[in-house]
Amino acid sequence: MFASSRSDAPAAGAGVRLADVEVTRGARVVFSGLTLALTERRIGLVGDNGAGKSTLLRLLNGLLLPDKGRVEVAGLETRGHRRQLPAQVGFVFQNVDHQIIFPTVREEIAFGPREQGFSKAAAADLTERLLADHGCAGWGERAVDELSEGQKQLVCILAALAAGPRLLLLDEPFSALDLPTRLALCARIAGLDQQVIMASHDLSLFTGFDRLLWLRGGEVAADGPPQVVLPLYEAHARLKAGLAVAPPRAGGAGG
Repeated sequence: MFASSRSDAPAAGAGVRLADVEVTRGARVVFSGLTLALTERRIGLVGDNGAGKSTLLRLLNGLLLPDKGRVEVAGLETRGHRRQLPAQVGFVFQNVDHQIIFPTVREEIAFGPREQGFSKAAAADLTERLLADHGCAGWGERAVDELSEGQKQLVCILAALAAGPRLLLLDEPFSALDLPTRLALCARIAGLDQQVIMASHDLSLFTGFDRLLWLRGGEVAADGPPQVVLPLYEAHARLKAGLAVAPPRAGGAGG
């Protein structure tokens, strides 16, 4: 397994650990004996549809509990600490309409802090500061359904960050966005202090990431720096599509 040599890797006890995790859905075994330590600051997930990317993310925020094994996030075992996890883990869905539940931006972002015990005034103040810090001052009273898709996606990210989580999970967060909006949101995410784990089919998003996992059939097919893993995954994709395999790029698995 690839181990980070970064000096700014999270301290011991931080990050995510899975031990002998098994997840079964109906007759299908999604994961069996999955063991991982995810401590790098920026981690990407790639794989074909059904490979287990979304299932893994849902294990990390407690939306899904393992049938067997143990999942630990920021020192909290998910089975016994589901109520504490929202303060530690922010999650952004692929479809913003599955996430947004309030009519205004302020209400949407303030919901997390209110759930964590903030007073209404303190949550509103935190929301306004968060909006201002991300170039969205004055958005508080805006109706969410009047925002563009990119603006909605940014609101979802800010709502996920409002409670001050250590970990931000992103499941195909930019699939419906145009290139300028995607680049702007990527730049915002790159500047966050939180650990980020992101699943995406857009391989260009993983430039600058510390680690990339390729999931295949519920197993880790490759695990390492993006410049090593991406050529392997791309070769697999080309073979699956019946295309010739391109030679490895400079600096990739062959370099």
